Amino acid sequence: MIDKLEFFIALAQERHFGRAAELSGITQPTLSAAIRQLEDQLGVMLVIRGARYQGLTPEGQRVLEWARRIVGDSRTMREEMRAARKGLVGHIRLAAVPTTLAMVPSITGPFQEKHPEVTFSILSTTSLKILGLLENLEVDAGLTYLENEPLGRVTSVPLQVERYHLVTAAGTPLADRDSVTWKEVSSLRLCLLTADMQNRRIINQHFAEAGAVAAPTLESNSMIVLFSHVRTGHWASIMPFNVANSFGFHSDIKIIPITEPDAHHTVGLVATHREPFTPLVSALLHEARILSEQNMG
Repeated sequence: MIDKLEFFIALAQERHFGRAAELSGITQPTLSAAIRQLEDQLGVMLVIRGARYQGLTPEGQRVLEWARRIVGDSRTMREEMRAARKGLVGHIRLAAVPTTLAMVPSITGPFQEKHPEVTFSILSTTSLKILGLLENLEVDAGLTYLENEPLGRVTSVPLQVERYHLVTAAGTPLADRDSVTWKEVSSLRLCLLTADMQNRRIINQHFAEAGAVAAPTLESNSMIVLFSHVRTGHWASIMPFNVANSFGFHSDIKIIPITEPDAHHTVGLVATHREPFTPLVSALLHEARILSEQNMG
């Protein structure tokens, strides 16, 4: 039953039998047979079928909720038994919005010192995709904004407060200022994160509050791309201080507070709320709370 539920989750995620089969490491006929067997066992139709996948039935939507819960509990049970035998081992999948990537080592470093048999993979993506990845059990936790947009049913640990700064090369307009306003920054040639990023939506909001509009001439979903363009002296950007400072710029780059309004937003670790958590997620939340006490206490 568990494997069939996992196949069903994959189908709901991919919305395509072929892609779901590839994701699950099986053939499409095997996947289709497993879904039909699940329907026979439960006595309801789960999938609207036609020439291609057309979505889930109302019963399928309800079964999907149960499937996520059952598969999640099954994985938790297996992890607990493995931890009882061997200590904490395994792999943690983290998804993070780009502005939080600089703080990831402050969690993964101390964690691996305590649990050297645990490995990590880190994905950079949007805040909305992080919530979807958590819901579909594709990642174990995420680093994202906690206050600006709805998070759903998650456990969250605040880690840091972002404060926004103008990041520009020395000798460029406004580079000699101790502070600048959002209105003044709007006149610069800007490079910013893409519109699907929550950071960009926040920046747009603050420009609007100042009676201005963000009109970047370059957009990217990578902070590295933005930094590299700022260093040319032809672009400026808007970034949280902790992100800009993490690259170790010296006198060639200026990091200047933006006021009117003085914007700040909390970012932190989120994990799908469940009791009990897997041993890995429980240990990760513990490490995040230690960092939170250091940064937010």
